[in-house]
Amino acid sequence: MTPLVSPQWLHGQASNPNLVILDASIDFQIPSETAKDKQNIIPNAIRFDYNSDFSDPDNSLPHMMPSETRFNEMAKKIGLNNESVIIVYDNSGTFASPRAWFMLKAMGHKDVFILDGGLTEWKNSGFEVAQTYATQKQKGNFNGVLNTDYFLSAQQVLDKIEDDSSLTVDARGLARFKAETEEPRAGIRSGHIPKSVCQPFSELMNGHKLKPVEQLKSILDQSIEPSKDHYIFSCGSGVTACIVLLASKVCGHENLSVYDGSWTEWGQRPDLPIEK
Repeated sequence: MTPLVSPQWLHGQASNPNLVILDASIDFQIPSETAKDKQNIIPNAIRFDYNSDFSDPDNSLPHMMPSETRFNEMAKKIGLNNESVIIVYDNSGTFASPRAWFMLKAMGHKDVFILDGGLTEWKNSGFEVAQTYATQKQKGNFNGVLNTDYFLSAQQVLDKIEDDSSLTVDARGLARFKAETEEPRAGIRSGHIPKSVCQPFSELMNGHKLKPVEQLKSILDQSIEPSKDHYIFSCGSGVTACIVLLASKVCGHENLSVYDGSWTEWGQRPDLPIEK
């Protein structure tokens, strides 16, 4: 089954006792993101905050994937179960939700999907909204096992640079990739990871949704060599990388990883090589 589900499908699952809707919206304004609706949510949604709760509190980098123990603790706290059918969305479309989906996949949860177009598409479909999150009366039994191949460290990415079977894909804009503009974060060098390719996530979006599969394939065939055994996705801080990863998954690519620290880490470490 595709990772994407429609508002109509989600609305039809309302009576499913295992259904859990997660709001994975973030405050940070993603470049080219459509307007955020900070007032409304999908009825019965639960907050999934990967900027503070589902993150590594001991890491100075933003929203890094937490340990297996912490993830499971936070998941139980918001009422997630091993049997849950989880739908993640965000309040501007399909921008922040792909990372939440990939985090849950990294923990081995199979029944997790993304609402195609997020809250925007939900409202466009005429479905009702709410203003308060659902409250969980009991802890869940979520007990995932973290697959460490999903989120990679800088050292792992560095080790893959000379591996011709692997390809690192940068989701930032071409001007940032080519060091033609300064990085938005202070103290971060400009450029890109050696031998990486640029595939701006914005080229894959049609407003608040991913473009149709055939269009995605046409775009990705130009930027991502289809013969690689392993694809690593990077961006500014590990969020929009997941949009390009999602598009690649929808188009049939397998063995996909995210460089969690992304350019926020790589660009501030003088010991790591860069190209311009």
